[in-house]
Amino acid sequence: MGAGHSHSHEAPALGLSATARRATLALLVVVGVVTIAGLIWLWPISHPSVGGSSMTAEGVDAVSGRITALAPCEDTGESSGQGPQHACQIAQVEITGGPSAGQTVPVELIGVSGLSGLQVGDGVNVAEVAGIDGEASTWAFVTADRMPVLIGFLIVFVLAVLGVAGRKGLFGLLGLIVAGAVLFGFMIPALTSGHPAVAVAIIGSTAIMFVVLYLAHGISWRTTSAFVGTWLSLIVTTGLGALGVWMARLSGMSSEETLALAGVLGNLDFPDILTCSLVIGGLGVLNDVTITQASSVWEIRAAGPHLTRRQLFTSGMRIGRDHIASTIYTIVFAYAGASLSLLLLLSLYDQPLNLLLSTEQFSEEIIRTLGSGIGLVLSVPLTTGVAALTVAGSGVVKAPDPARPRRAA
Repeated sequence: MGAGHSHSHEAPALGLSATARRATLALLVVVGVVTIAGLIWLWPISHPSVGGSSMTAEGVDAVSGRITALAPCEDTGESSGQGPQHACQIAQVEITGGPSAGQTVPVELIGVSGLSGLQVGDGVNVAEVAGIDGEASTWAFVTADRMPVLIGFLIVFVLAVLGVAGRKGLFGLLGLIVAGAVLFGFMIPALTSGHPAVAVAIIGSTAIMFVVLYLAHGISWRTTSAFVGTWLSLIVTTGLGALGVWMARLSGMSSEETLALAGVLGNLDFPDILTCSLVIGGLGVLNDVTITQASSVWEIRAAGPHLTRRQLFTSGMRIGRDHIASTIYTIVFAYAGASLSLLLLLSLYDQPLNLLLSTEQFSEEIIRTLGSGIGLVLSVPLTTGVAALTVAGSGVVKAPDPARPRRAA
């Protein structure tokens, strides 16, 4: 069959199971319709509010500047202790943007900003703070200007992806952009607007999967089987995550960030937010496993056209078990790395291990890791089974070449 043939010839040529094909397409259509309806239903149309008052704060009116000199703060005798809270430096900052451009103003670098390693010549963002009761205005440190570093790393990342993966890498980057747009344009605003977090997680993740999988890997039965396996695993992960959060009696407010968010938007369902974070956290590695499993089954069929579907499934599972063994480490160490400061802090407490593991902070990470891990493990047989049903049937042979002369009987 020539390479220029359309996808309309794919089913007859591959000998796909008609029943499995119809069932998969029906599920795909239902999931697609529900996802579109969910996006319309959950789409954030207003800013978060409490009691009719908008809770969206205006941004800081910051301007750019550059450090021209650094000196330690004067010792008043009140900051003789040690630790980040006692760090203090006075930076002379030349304003380079806004109406005050050209002025050089003193800015205090207190606490973490005093320990961030800022040097003369570094770019910073500062803001003018109006004085109280006729006092002169002062300038406050907002953040270091890290955009040049971030852009540099982004450029290197894009070049590395394009250089190694080529066209596939380009489509992967486009999928990443779409996923970021869904996350920041839909999911986060929908959550802060008070929509059900679990519904937002399922609808948003499904929308991301639709675009990312088909954009990065093309429209084919191989990609479709990976999508179905990912979606089924996502549902399992969501259910197990919600069950684990409920059974462990987790409040979802174990960090300073969630406590601050509760102070601003106390009407949010934080256990559901925790479940949503579990789903989002495992989505990327879940896609990786499912597309690999689907591709493995297709390659096994190409190498062994005589294999039965049971043999295809068994061979695919052997590959999947190796993949699971390595990917489990990925999930555990990813969460451990993200929570390293918490692990270090809690390790200093002289408490029995069972008490430490039962703390809200540890239990959240354990439920998050194990919930994602269970969904990941189950994605292997689910995707392998779907792929084995929709790939070419046993004993399918290529049609004879009409240009090739037949041998006499």
